[in-house]
Amino acid sequence: MTDGADRRGNALYGPQPDVSGAAGYPDAPPRVGFFTDTSVCIGCKACEVACKEWNAIPEDGLELTGMSYDNTRGLGADTWRHVAFVEQGPSGGPGAAGDGVDVFAAASRLGTGTEPGGPVPPVAPDGRTELRWLMSSDVCKHCTHAGCLDVCPTGALFRTEFGTVVVQQDVCNGCGYCVPACPYGVLDRREGDGRVWKCTLCYDRLGVGLEPACAKSCPTDSIQFGPLEELRERARERVARLHAAGVTDARLYGESPGDGVGGAGAFFLLLDEPEVYGLPPDPQVTTRDLPAMWRHAAAAAVTLAALALGSFARRPG
Repeated sequence: MTDGADRRGNALYGPQPDVSGAAGYPDAPPRVGFFTDTSVCIGCKACEVACKEWNAIPEDGLELTGMSYDNTRGLGADTWRHVAFVEQGPSGGPGAAGDGVDVFAAASRLGTGTEPGGPVPPVAPDGRTELRWLMSSDVCKHCTHAGCLDVCPTGALFRTEFGTVVVQQDVCNGCGYCVPACPYGVLDRREGDGRVWKCTLCYDRLGVGLEPACAKSCPTDSIQFGPLEELRERARERVARLHAAGVTDARLYGESPGDGVGGAGAFFLLLDEPEVYGLPPDPQVTTRDLPAMWRHAAAAAVTLAALALGSFARRPG
């Protein structure tokens, strides 16, 4: 039998088997989260719309980037769900001017055997080599070790009994410390408001036994909600099936409790490298090095004090 410290793990980094228990919820329900299977995302943006409607999030411009069908660009105070559109040409890279592929000309030649470049890794087992879209609905990761929560000076950010991370707007003073503390670039301050806003994983819905609005609205079950351990097992089985079907590029992102944030509460099945989707390849909780920093600061203070005492001791009487 392990003691409480072993059961809850480290407070700043590493695996944390009992996130809610470490936050002061001894009888908490199982930790819940999101598993986003990008292999079945169709880019419909139903999750974006449902998120905005349920949480009364302001409209945020709806301006196309000019690079894809993306009209929200990234996560922020007014975008808690962001559907990324990544267009890849037959060369395997982005199907834009950067790789010299005319996507419209290439599209007109689909099925004729004259498509330029090498094959794009298939999403289906039939070995297709045409253009492909990679789509993924991004969201706050609700990290096991959340740097945003660690640096908040007012307690506006807190861990819920479900293991998620929520901002209390009536407590947030708009200091912005949490914004650079997030390794995923999720948090931002709302223009004209000054306070920080982000996904709450529909905390109000969880409290009455409902699933989050985005997962409820997803027509393909690309966004799956449930107990985190069950989702991890389901995700590993899904990757195994895709590999068996020939989709060897399928991999999980944010699933492992041994990663730089102790495992994310919202993780993904990707069909390419994380950077392709705008995700950091090796995120690290920004407060991981705090203990070492304090030790170095203490050693420096002791050294300065010793030097000061030594200088006084050497002064002639």
